[in-house]
Amino acid sequence: MEIEQPPVNRERVIPMGERRGLVLVHTGDGKGKSTAAFGLALRAHGRGKPVLIYQFMKVPSARFGEHRVFEQLGVPIIGLGDGFSWKSRDLEHSAALAREGWARAEATIRSGDHFLIVLDEIMYPLRYGWVSLPLVLACLRERPAHVNVVLTGRGAPAELIELADTVTEMVMIKHHYQAGVPAQRGIED
Repeated sequence: MEIEQPPVNRERVIPMGERRGLVLVHTGDGKGKSTAAFGLALRAHGRGKPVLIYQFMKVPSARFGEHRVFEQLGVPIIGLGDGFSWKSRDLEHSAALAREGWARAEATIRSGDHFLIVLDEIMYPLRYGWVSLPLVLACLRERPAHVNVVLTGRGAPAELIELADTVTEMVMIKHHYQAGVPAQRGIED
């Protein structure tokens, strides 16, 4: 590692635009997309802002770590799916659940009742064609001006990246699975 001098003189750029709701995308093959979105949900909730989390691939009865803590905090986290496609016994049913889930999410976004809405793992239903990308893009464009939406998942479509205000791509550099270490409760649940 090369040692650097800490910056002492930094030109400060002050944004001159209005505050408004943002569209944030967390994508890429690395870990941390959902975790980053949950961090934003915690931050918003900590400021007293109404937050709602939809998980497109988790079952409604899921009890992972995030479900337990958000339940304790009073932040709704709603599973809309029946598990990841490789676990599904009926892909037509999975697709129907994704479409129903999108209808709920769209109504929530358009209502303007929440400061932040997380659409966790929505990229899978988009990529599989279960949820219409043009409908999602239209909803994001037409949402109330104060509503922030975070969308997570691998393989974000180019059209969504173009529309988004902030896009972060998580890149895997090294993963413990490669060394044969299984998932750790409290880290990956």
